[in-house]
Amino acid sequence: MAATHEPAAILSHLQSADGSATFSYAGYTVTGAVNGPIEVQRRDELPEEAVVDVIVRPAAGVGGTRERHLESLLQSTLRQIILIGNFPRTLIQITLQVIVAPENEYVNTKVTQASTNLPILPALIQTSVLTLLSAAIPLTATLTSATLAVMSDNGDSTTIANPTAREIELSKSLHVFVYTSHDELVLSESEGEFTFEEWSGAFEAARQQCCVQSQSEDVDMNNDAGAGAGADLKGFTRSTMEAQIASDLHWK
Repeated sequence: MAATHEPAAILSHLQSADGSATFSYAGYTVTGAVNGPIEVQRRDELPEEAVVDVIVRPAAGVGGTRERHLESLLQSTLRQIILIGNFPRTLIQITLQVIVAPENEYVNTKVTQASTNLPILPALIQTSVLTLLSAAIPLTATLTSATLAVMSDNGDSTTIANPTAREIELSKSLHVFVYTSHDELVLSESEGEFTFEEWSGAFEAARQQCCVQSQSEDVDMNNDAGAGAGADLKGFTRSTMEAQIASDLHWK
Protein backbone atom coordinates (compact mmCIF):
# COMPACT_ATOMS: atom_id res chain seq x y z
CA MET A 1 0.00 0.00 0.00
CA ALA A 2 1.24 3.43 -0.81
CA ALA A 3 2.44 5.41 2.16
CA THR A 4 -0.21 7.61 3.74
CA HIS A 5 0.90 11.19 4.24
CA GLU A 6 0.97 12.63 7.75
CA PRO A 7 -2.08 14.54 9.01
CA ALA A 8 -1.93 18.34 9.08
CA ALA A 9 -4.19 20.97 10.62
CA ILE A 10 -4.63 24.73 10.91
CA LEU A 11 -6.71 26.11 13.78
CA SER A 12 -8.65 29.33 14.36
CA HIS A 13 -7.98 30.85 10.93
CA LEU A 14 -11.54 31.98 10.10
CA GLN A 15 -12.23 35.36 11.69
CA SER A 16 -16.04 35.29 11.47
CA ALA A 17 -16.49 31.96 13.30
CA ASP A 18 -16.27 31.16 17.01
CA GLY A 19 -13.92 28.32 16.13
CA SER A 20 -12.42 26.90 12.95
CA ALA A 21 -10.02 24.26 11.67
CA THR A 22 -8.75 22.86 8.38
CA PHE A 23 -7.69 19.21 8.51
CA SER A 24 -5.88 17.23 5.80
CA TYR A 25 -5.29 13.49 5.76
CA ALA A 26 -5.71 10.44 3.52
CA GLY A 27 -6.43 12.50 0.40
CA TYR A 28 -9.10 14.67 2.03
CA THR A 29 -8.98 18.31 3.12
CA VAL A 30 -11.94 19.61 5.12
CA THR A 31 -12.49 23.08 6.58
CA GLY A 32 -14.81 23.38 9.56
CA ALA A 33 -16.40 26.33 11.36
CA VAL A 34 -18.47 26.36 14.52
CA ASN A 35 -20.74 29.03 15.93
CA GLY A 36 -22.23 28.66 19.35
CA PRO A 37 -23.70 28.53 21.77
CA ILE A 38 -26.06 30.92 19.96
CA GLU A 39 -29.76 31.63 20.00
CA VAL A 40 -31.93 28.89 18.54
CA GLN A 41 -35.34 29.24 16.95
CA ARG A 42 -38.13 28.71 19.45
CA ARG A 43 -39.59 25.71 17.59
CA ASP A 44 -36.21 23.92 17.66
CA GLU A 45 -35.01 24.67 21.18
CA LEU A 46 -34.61 21.94 23.77
CA PRO A 47 -35.40 22.93 27.37
CA GLU A 48 -32.54 21.05 29.02
CA GLU A 49 -29.78 20.85 26.41
CA ALA A 50 -28.25 22.44 23.34
CA VAL A 51 -29.24 21.63 19.77
CA VAL A 52 -26.31 20.34 17.69
CA ASP A 53 -26.65 21.11 13.99
CA VAL A 54 -24.14 19.76 11.44
CA ILE A 55 -23.96 20.94 7.82
CA VAL A 56 -21.78 19.09 5.28
CA ARG A 57 -21.01 20.74 1.95
CA PRO A 58 -19.41 18.64 -0.83
CA ALA A 59 -16.30 19.63 -2.76
CA ALA A 60 -18.37 20.07 -5.93
CA GLY A 61 -22.06 20.63 -6.55
CA VAL A 62 -24.77 20.82 -3.94
CA GLY A 63 -25.44 18.50 -1.05
CA GLY A 64 -27.84 15.59 -1.45
CA THR A 65 -28.81 12.34 0.23
CA ARG A 66 -25.16 11.44 0.81
CA GLU A 67 -24.50 14.64 2.76
CA ARG A 68 -27.72 14.29 4.78
CA HIS A 69 -26.65 10.78 5.84
CA LEU A 70 -23.23 12.04 6.89
CA GLU A 71 -24.81 14.91 8.82
CA SER A 72 -27.01 12.46 10.71
CA LEU A 73 -24.04 10.27 11.67
CA LEU A 74 -21.95 13.26 12.75
CA GLN A 75 -24.73 14.84 14.75
CA SER A 76 -25.49 11.69 16.76
CA THR A 77 -21.77 11.06 17.35
CA LEU A 78 -20.82 14.61 18.38
CA ARG A 79 -23.77 14.86 20.78
CA GLN A 80 -22.12 12.07 22.77
CA ILE A 81 -19.02 14.16 23.54
CA ILE A 82 -20.35 17.75 23.68
CA LEU A 83 -21.58 18.86 27.10
CA ILE A 84 -24.95 19.81 25.67
CA GLY A 85 -26.50 19.97 29.15
CA ASN A 86 -24.39 23.06 29.90
CA PHE A 87 -26.15 25.14 27.24
CA PRO A 88 -29.94 24.61 27.35
CA ARG A 89 -32.10 26.39 24.74
CA THR A 90 -29.12 27.22 22.53
CA LEU A 91 -27.66 26.08 19.20
CA ILE A 92 -24.18 24.78 18.39
CA GLN A 93 -23.80 24.81 14.62
CA ILE A 94 -20.93 23.06 12.84
CA THR A 95 -20.36 23.65 9.13
CA LEU A 96 -17.97 21.34 7.25
CA GLN A 97 -16.80 22.23 3.74
CA VAL A 98 -14.96 19.53 1.79
CA ILE A 99 -12.10 21.26 -0.02
CA VAL A 100 -10.23 18.32 -1.56
CA ALA A 101 -11.37 14.73 -2.15
CA PRO A 102 -9.86 11.83 -4.14
CA GLU A 103 -10.73 12.07 -7.82
CA ASN A 104 -12.43 8.67 -7.95
CA GLU A 105 -14.41 9.13 -4.73
CA TYR A 106 -17.74 8.94 -6.53
CA VAL A 107 -16.91 5.94 -8.73
CA ASN A 108 -19.18 2.92 -8.32
CA THR A 109 -17.42 0.17 -6.44
CA LYS A 110 -18.00 -3.45 -5.54
CA VAL A 111 -19.02 -2.25 -2.07
CA THR A 112 -22.10 -0.45 -3.53
CA GLN A 113 -22.54 3.25 -4.09
CA ALA A 114 -23.72 3.87 -0.52
CA SER A 115 -20.27 2.93 0.77
CA THR A 116 -18.84 6.15 -0.66
CA ASN A 117 -20.23 7.77 2.50
CA LEU A 118 -17.64 6.04 4.65
CA PRO A 119 -14.16 7.04 3.37
CA ILE A 120 -14.69 10.74 4.13
CA LEU A 121 -16.28 10.16 7.54
CA PRO A 122 -13.01 10.08 9.55
CA ALA A 123 -11.85 13.39 8.02
CA LEU A 124 -15.19 15.00 8.86
CA ILE A 125 -15.06 13.71 12.43
CA GLN A 126 -11.48 14.84 13.02
CA THR A 127 -12.23 18.29 11.57
CA SER A 128 -15.31 18.59 13.78
CA VAL A 129 -13.35 17.78 16.94
CA LEU A 130 -10.58 20.26 16.12
CA THR A 131 -13.17 22.92 15.28
CA LEU A 132 -15.00 22.39 18.59
CA LEU A 133 -11.72 22.57 20.50
CA SER A 134 -10.82 25.76 18.65
CA ALA A 135 -14.14 27.28 19.78
CA ALA A 136 -13.52 26.16 23.40
CA ILE A 137 -16.74 24.13 23.42
CA PRO A 138 -16.51 21.85 26.48
CA LEU A 139 -16.19 18.17 25.57
CA THR A 140 -16.17 14.99 27.61
CA ALA A 141 -13.57 13.45 25.25
CA THR A 142 -12.03 13.75 21.83
CA LEU A 143 -12.60 11.26 19.00
CA THR A 144 -10.31 9.06 16.93
CA SER A 145 -11.42 7.03 13.91
CA ALA A 146 -10.03 4.22 11.80
CA THR A 147 -10.91 3.03 8.29
CA LEU A 148 -10.43 -0.64 7.37
CA ALA A 149 -10.92 -2.31 4.00
CA VAL A 150 -11.36 -6.06 3.60
CA MET A 151 -9.73 -7.32 0.39
CA SER A 152 -10.48 -10.73 -1.15
CA ASP A 153 -7.82 -12.64 -3.10
CA ASN A 154 -8.54 -16.19 -4.24
CA GLY A 155 -10.84 -16.79 -1.30
CA ASP A 156 -8.47 -15.35 1.29
CA SER A 157 -9.35 -12.12 3.08
CA THR A 158 -6.89 -9.40 4.06
CA THR A 159 -7.66 -6.37 6.22
CA ILE A 160 -5.97 -3.11 5.25
CA ALA A 161 -5.85 -0.07 7.53
CA ASN A 162 -6.22 3.39 6.01
CA PRO A 163 -6.76 2.08 2.46
CA THR A 164 -6.07 4.23 -0.57
CA ALA A 165 -8.88 5.31 -2.89
CA ARG A 166 -7.89 2.53 -5.31
CA GLU A 167 -7.93 -0.10 -2.56
CA ILE A 168 -11.37 1.08 -1.44
CA GLU A 169 -12.56 0.76 -5.03
CA LEU A 170 -11.39 -2.87 -5.15
CA SER A 171 -12.39 -3.83 -1.60
CA LYS A 172 -14.93 -6.42 -0.61
CA SER A 173 -16.18 -4.37 2.33
CA LEU A 174 -15.33 -1.15 4.14
CA HIS A 175 -15.52 -0.41 7.86
CA VAL A 176 -15.20 2.77 9.93
CA PHE A 177 -14.90 2.70 13.73
CA VAL A 178 -14.85 5.77 15.99
CA TYR A 179 -13.51 5.72 19.55
CA THR A 180 -13.37 8.35 22.27
CA SER A 181 -10.12 9.27 23.99
CA HIS A 182 -11.40 7.05 26.83
CA ASP A 183 -11.29 4.07 24.42
CA GLU A 184 -15.08 3.81 24.15
CA LEU A 185 -16.61 2.79 20.82
CA VAL A 186 -19.19 5.41 19.79
CA LEU A 187 -19.74 4.65 16.10
CA SER A 188 -19.40 1.61 13.86
CA GLU A 189 -20.38 1.75 10.18
CA SER A 190 -19.85 -1.01 7.61
CA GLU A 191 -20.70 -1.48 3.94
CA GLY A 192 -20.35 -4.41 1.59
CA GLU A 193 -20.30 -8.18 2.02
CA PHE A 194 -18.39 -9.59 4.97
CA THR A 195 -18.44 -12.43 7.46
CA PHE A 196 -18.48 -12.01 11.22
CA GLU A 197 -14.83 -13.12 11.33
CA GLU A 198 -13.88 -10.42 8.80
CA TRP A 199 -15.78 -7.79 10.81
CA SER A 200 -14.10 -8.97 14.02
CA GLY A 201 -10.69 -8.67 12.37
CA ALA A 202 -11.45 -5.13 11.24
CA PHE A 203 -12.79 -4.25 14.70
CA GLU A 204 -9.64 -5.53 16.40
CA ALA A 205 -7.39 -3.68 13.94
CA ALA A 206 -9.32 -0.45 14.59
CA ARG A 207 -9.10 -0.93 18.35
CA GLN A 208 -5.36 -1.42 18.13
CA GLN A 209 -5.00 1.71 16.01
CA CYS A 210 -7.23 3.97 18.10
CA CYS A 211 -6.79 2.71 21.65
CA VAL A 212 -3.42 1.03 22.22
CA GLN A 213 -1.45 4.29 22.27
CA SER A 214 -3.38 5.57 25.28
CA GLN A 215 -2.16 2.70 27.44
CA SER A 216 1.23 4.34 27.82
CA GLU A 217 1.87 7.91 28.92
CA ASP A 218 5.28 7.87 27.24
CA VAL A 219 4.03 7.48 23.68
CA ASP A 220 5.97 9.36 21.03
CA MET A 221 3.23 11.47 19.48
CA ASN A 222 5.18 11.79 16.22
CA ASN A 223 5.41 8.05 15.57
CA ASP A 224 2.88 5.88 13.74
CA ALA A 225 1.17 3.12 15.68
CA GLY A 226 2.93 0.52 13.62
CA ALA A 227 3.44 -0.74 10.11
CA GLY A 228 0.33 -0.09 8.11
CA ALA A 229 -1.56 1.18 11.14
CA GLY A 230 -1.66 4.80 10.01
CA ALA A 231 -1.03 7.96 11.97
CA ASP A 232 -1.77 8.33 15.68
CA LEU A 233 -4.69 10.75 15.34
CA LYS A 234 -5.27 10.82 19.09
CA GLY A 235 -1.70 11.99 19.63
CA PHE A 236 -2.00 14.34 16.67
CA THR A 237 -5.06 16.06 18.18
CA ARG A 238 -3.30 16.42 21.50
CA SER A 239 -0.08 17.81 20.06
CA THR A 240 -1.98 20.19 17.75
CA MET A 241 -3.91 21.68 20.66
CA GLU A 242 -0.77 21.92 22.78
CA ALA A 243 0.95 23.87 20.01
CA GLN A 244 -2.09 26.15 19.59
CA ILE A 245 -2.31 26.87 23.33
CA ALA A 246 1.42 27.58 23.52
CA SER A 247 1.06 29.99 20.61
CA ASP A 248 -1.95 31.74 22.16
CA LEU A 249 -0.19 32.19 25.50
CA HIS A 250 3.13 33.30 24.02
CA TRP A 251 4.05 36.88 24.85
CA LYS A 252 4.65 38.86 21.68
